[in-house]
Amino acid sequence: MSTTRVVAVDLGASSGRVFLGTVDGERLGLSELHRFANGGVTVGGTLYWDVLALYRGILEGLREGARVAGAPDSIGIDSWGVDFGLIDRTGALLGNPVHHRDRRTEGVVEAVLEKVPAAELYARTGIQLQRFNTLFQLVAATGSPQLEEASEVLLVPDLINYWLTGLAGTEETNASTTQLLSAAALEWDVDIAGPLGIDTGMFPPLRRPGDSAGELLPGVLEEIGLEARVPVTAVASHDTASAVAGVPAANGRFAYISCGTWSLVGLELASPVLGEASRKANFTNERGVDGTTRYLRNVMGLWLLQESIRAWERSGLRIEVDALVRDAAALPELAYVVDPDDPAYLAPGDIPARIAAACQAHGERVPETPAAVTRTILDSLALAYRRTIELAQLLTGRDVDTVHIVGGGAQNELLCQLTADACGLPVVAGPVEAAALGNVLVQARAVKAISGDLADMRATVRARDHFPVYRPQPGRAGAWRAAEARLTST
Repeated sequence: MSTTRVVAVDLGASSGRVFLGTVDGERLGLSELHRFANGGVTVGGTLYWDVLALYRGILEGLREGARVAGAPDSIGIDSWGVDFGLIDRTGALLGNPVHHRDRRTEGVVEAVLEKVPAAELYARTGIQLQRFNTLFQLVAATGSPQLEEASEVLLVPDLINYWLTGLAGTEETNASTTQLLSAAALEWDVDIAGPLGIDTGMFPPLRRPGDSAGELLPGVLEEIGLEARVPVTAVASHDTASAVAGVPAANGRFAYISCGTWSLVGLELASPVLGEASRKANFTNERGVDGTTRYLRNVMGLWLLQESIRAWERSGLRIEVDALVRDAAALPELAYVVDPDDPAYLAPGDIPARIAAACQAHGERVPETPAAVTRTILDSLALAYRRTIELAQLLTGRDVDTVHIVGGGAQNELLCQLTADACGLPVVAGPVEAAALGNVLVQARAVKAISGDLADMRATVRARDHFPVYRPQPGRAGAWRAAEARLTST
């Protein structure tokens, strides 16, 4: 049996990775070809993504893939959601995409809700109300020279695909994060967009995971050292959609935490939940592979720790992450807790100082060392995961018997154990590269190297590796209930 080789490009908020995926019968392989840094760049008071550096890193990874494996059978791109590039009528990029953590959307949510009530917005789109959603970014950009000159809006993975193939499209799992897509009809909702002055005709036609996104342009082939035609496949281009496809769940009674810079916490459903209780709980209904719904909430995630480390290093401290987490593990649990979803933590800056201010405001003791701040962050994240999973079960009537943590957070043993203790459920940790594996599996199915549904894909992931299981420690449930009560009473 011949081996199918595909290249999966997985762009995260702090790094980009290019992987070679191999499928040989039931055997699934994944090896890293190239890794490069990512992050925001502030210029003139605006926070941008350096998308040209990302594209260069992708080309370097594709070049390495061509060197070690020749022409792949397919290439697929996934990334974070909501952010976009503006293309003019000649096909040129009108400027670097603005980062979703930029402050330009401050106050925009309130202005939008004066024109489109929150209940209507949720009933039509099913999307969590967050100020960085594409809808709010486009409203914030109204009247700007770039938007006035733009003919197309391309979400980040669609922009990369456009540069690779010359063909524009909008993949549906990422499209659903815009808060402009009808949850019922799976088409752009002009009744939402129109009153806000947003032209949904600027978004190219929708694609589904597994659809063709074209072939590499001759110039791209020359750049990476190939001559043969290379197909590009529209995968589940929102990285969480790819990560959920890569969850090694054995049945449908699971919750997932895709844990990286952001934590996406939720359940996989057959259809969206659009009721008022769901809206008030601020859950989102995003598209997944095979028409599934990712019913989830965004939790601030490891951004809190990553940005804290940057703050400490700016002050001259030398931080070794493994030692920091070990020191945090030696401290008492739940000595300090904060709400990680407080908007105060969204923008870059001195997160430890903001945590200290939140503790003071709520009558909590103030963590004074890096280890204590780290323990505060991890305890607070586990508490937020507990709250979100319990509420998701209540709102959907779906029982959960296992929590799967995938992504970089699966490597943090302390966070995994705290999550098991907080939720009172076993936690399966891994795979770390679930998004890349989900990306590979969708491509492999598109090129007929595998067949079957999501359950079959997940069986392939389970067969690939052993994943550690963290079980809740006895006698801890009361402490977590008390911490939740302490936090919500302030």
